[in-house]
Parts: sequence; C-alpha cells; structure tokens
Amino acid sequence: MRFSKLRLNGFKSFVDPTDLIIADGLTGVVGPNGCGKSNLLEALRWVMGENRAKAMRGGGMEDVIFAGTATRPARNFAEVSLQIDNFDRLAPAAFNDSDNLEVVRRITRDAGSAYKVSTKDVRARDVQMLFADASTGAHSPALVRQGQISELINAKPKARRRILEEAAGISGLYQRRHEAELKLKGAETNLVRVDDVVEQLASQLSQLARQARQAARYREIGDALRQAEGMLLYRRWREADEGLIAAAGQLRERTVAAAAAEKEALQATTARQLAEEALPALREEEAIAAAVLQRLMVQRDTLSEQESRAVETIATLESRIEQLTKDMEREGGLNRDAGETIERLEWEAAEIAKAGVGHEDALEEANDGAREGAAKLQEREDDLQTLTEDVARLAARHQSAKRLLDDSRTTLEKNETEAARAKEAM
Repeated sequence: MRFSKLRLNGFKSFVDPTDLIIADGLTGVVGPNGCGKSNLLEALRWVMGENRAKAMRGGGMEDVIFAGTATRPARNFAEVSLQIDNFDRLAPAAFNDSDNLEVVRRITRDAGSAYKVSTKDVRARDVQMLFADASTGAHSPALVRQGQISELINAKPKARRRILEEAAGISGLYQRRHEAELKLKGAETNLVRVDDVVEQLASQLSQLARQARQAARYREIGDALRQAEGMLLYRRWREADEGLIAAAGQLRERTVAAAAAEKEALQATTARQLAEEALPALREEEAIAAAVLQRLMVQRDTLSEQESRAVETIATLESRIEQLTKDMEREGGLNRDAGETIERLEWEAAEIAKAGVGHEDALEEANDGAREGAAKLQEREDDLQTLTEDVARLAARHQSAKRLLDDSRTTLEKNETEAARAKEAM
C-alpha cells in the first residue's frame, strides 16, 4: 500500500480544503517557520489514529480544529482524508475489495471524532490495524516529529525492538498476536465460566427432578380442581338459572310498578304545569303586596317621626301653658294689688274731700296719684289681655297638635293592620 494524497479541511492552520499530492519517489515540503509543515505530519498521524492531544501539541483533541483569527471565524469541525493505493491488495480482508482506499477522520466540537474507510463507518481500532498491517501507523518511527531523534538515540531496548519490528514489517503480526492472546484469555475465562455453569446445572438437575414430580402432582391436583370447579360452576349455573326466573318475575312486577309510577309522574307533571301557570299571578300579587308593605313601612316610619315631633311640641306647649298660668297668677296678684291701691286711693280721696275745700294741693297730689294708679292699672290690664290672648292661642295650638297626634295614631294603626293583612296574604 502507498499513500497517494492527503486532504485537510479545517485542521489547525488549514482552514480551507487543501490537498497534498504524494507522488512516487521523494516528496519534500519546504517553507518558512510557522507555515504549517509540522501540521501536515500531525494531520497524517491524526488520520492514522493518534488519540493523544499532547502528540498534537494541544491541550485537548478539539484543539486540532481551526480556532479562528481576527479576520476569519472559527470552524466547528476538522476533517483529514488519506487516499491509499491498494493495487497490490495488501489491506485487511474487510477493506481489500477495491484498488483505492480513502481513510477519513472527522472531529466535531462537543461531538467527538469518527472514522470512515471508503464511505463505511469503522472503529479507530480497525484503522489502527489497517496501518499496522502496512508496518506504519500513528506511532511508527518512520514519522519523525520534533525531538524524536534524541528519543530514538536514548530509547530503551524494548522501544528499539519495536522500531526493528516495524522496519521488518511484523508489527501488525504482533498486534494481531496480542489480540489473539486477548481472545484466548477470554476463551479460557469463558471455559471456566462454562465449568461453573455445568456445576450449577448439575445442582439444578435434582431440583428440576423434584420440580417435575411436583408438576405431576400439580397436574393431578389441577384435574381434580378443574372437576370440582366444573361441578361448582354447574351448581352456580343452576342457581343463576333459578335466580333468573325469579328475577324475571320481579322484573314483571317492577315493570307494572314502573308503569304506575310513570302514570303518577305524568299526573304530577300536569299538576306542576298548572301550578307553574298559576305561579306568575301569585308572584305578581306577592310583588304588589311587597310594594304595599314597603310603602306602609315608609309611612309608618314617617308617622313615627311625626308622632315624636308632636310629642315634643305638646311637651313644649304644656311647659309654656304652665309658664303662662304662673304669669296669669302673678298678673292676677298685681291686679288685686292695683285694685286695692285704687280703692285705698278712692277712700283717701273721699276722706280728703270730706276734710274740706282748700286742700287743693293735697287734692292735686291725690289726683296725680290716682292718675298714676289708673295708668298702671291700664298697663296691667293691657298685659293681662295680651297674656290672655297668648293663652288662648297656645290652647288652640295644643288642641290642633292633639288632634294631629290622634290622627297619626289612627293612621298608624290602620297601616299596621294593612301590613298584617298583607303578610297574611303572602
């Protein structure tokens, strides 16, 4: 097998798809530092199954994906494909059906990497065995990385032996021998497990014999049980048949009763319809009675307020009448005093007249006293007349208030009677 072309897409500094043609003979790649020469070798190692991020000069395997620059965004995947000339049919039997093989490894962020060989999904182990049979691979000493020369010089005998085996083209045989040894150990482990299983089966054989006897006994008991269940089911069927006949008789009775109940329900429905037809008139009467009751209650409250005001007015008038009575008694006393004064003055005038003429000054003085007494008497009479008129007016108002109170009580009693009748009618 011979490598013919290496294609990179999004791998490290190779953001755009790039093809490296590997022609016959010696192929050289030259360029300044940092142009990506080492990335080509790492891409070759990576597509052949390298899984160590340190060997890829990164902290993680996703570091092989183009991380982006100031002018270009980062990529979400990296892909490397290696075309192999298989004209000699030296590939493993699973991949030895075509002249050209294409090994593709693709890694996606947060999804891991996957391998394909000629558009078929394969395992990383299959790819590693493919290159091991060709005496090469990701860890082949033919792929010299930076610092590997000094490692080869200082390598231990075991590492040197591995280099010689790869140079002799038998590293793949050692890989397959290792796998065969692993499979042989697995087979030995399976044989031990088979012996354990045989012992377990031998121990279970006696249990199965006992279980077989129990199964036979179970079948006998099952037959007897099925026979007993058949008899029981026949008895239950007879009882159910008798119950069916009784239930049929009850059904006829219940049907007759249901017909009678349906007739009664129809009558009740008719009565209900009649009652519902009469219900609007009764509801209207109820609404009218409620309105009348509300009006009567308002009138009752109004009359109660009027009665309270009338009682207050009567109390006020009675107090004023009492006060006027006291004033009349006081004015009567004053009138009696004035009458006594007039009588005394008239008696004195008569005595003075008898005393003789010539006493004009005394007479004039007596006349002045008499006129003054007459003026006071006239003033007292005017006051008495005014008080009498006030008493008469108050007495008339008292009679009017009393009649109003009597009318209010009569109206209240009438309203309460009508309200009681309305409640009884409701």
